[in-house]
Amino acid sequence: MSFLFSDHSLTFFDWMLRAAVGFIFMLISLKILGQRTISQMRLLDFVVVLIVGNIIAHPLSDEHLSLTDSFISIGVLVVLYLICNYLTFRSNKFKHFVNPHPLHLISNGKIQYQNLKKARITIDELLSELRKEKIDDPKKVALAFWEAGGFISTFLYPKYEHPTREELQIKEKPFHFIQPIIKDGTIEQEVLTKMNKDSSWLIAELKHTYHVQINEILLATLNENDKIDIYLYK
Repeated sequence: MSFLFSDHSLTFFDWMLRAAVGFIFMLISLKILGQRTISQMRLLDFVVVLIVGNIIAHPLSDEHLSLTDSFISIGVLVVLYLICNYLTFRSNKFKHFVNPHPLHLISNGKIQYQNLKKARITIDELLSELRKEKIDDPKKVALAFWEAGGFISTFLYPKYEHPTREELQIKEKPFHFIQPIIKDGTIEQEVLTKMNKDSSWLIAELKHTYHVQINEILLATLNENDKIDIYLYK
């Protein structure tokens, strides 16, 4: 167990064990912290991930540092993170500290410069975010918020919104989701079964329509009309 503690003469195998144990410990820690730590990166999440990354990195590259000390530090951080998450549900003041109220960046088509300064967003960054939403003019925006998660949410004036099928009185069509039945040269058996198909049917269809083998296909999809579309490795 020498690979866990500070040692001046770690072997190559000890370094491998140290890296593997550190990796597994990080996976378990992030599993406890939850998926949103990775996906949303709120203020609290960012602080924890930044500190945890630094704590675990140093003992993996420095044999004079103990890995167990890092585990203790990360364990304390995980407990603190869970306590802070609990407090966000119990205390409105603490919740608004770590998840502040959204800032109005645009109101009634007018850019709120003071709130841009508070959010530390330049006008170029604001226009860039609007372009991502296919908005070419801030005057078309009724409301735009800088959210606590670090993104901008926008609401257009109704006259600039795309009309719905209901508004255009277009007859509604049933929803169909195109299913991937082959991925990376491998048949998705579970998907085929749900669609009342089998591998024999699929292979026969591919030979008849495209004259290809399964292992030549990067992706194949099946629509509601039993039409197969394929994408080959190229």
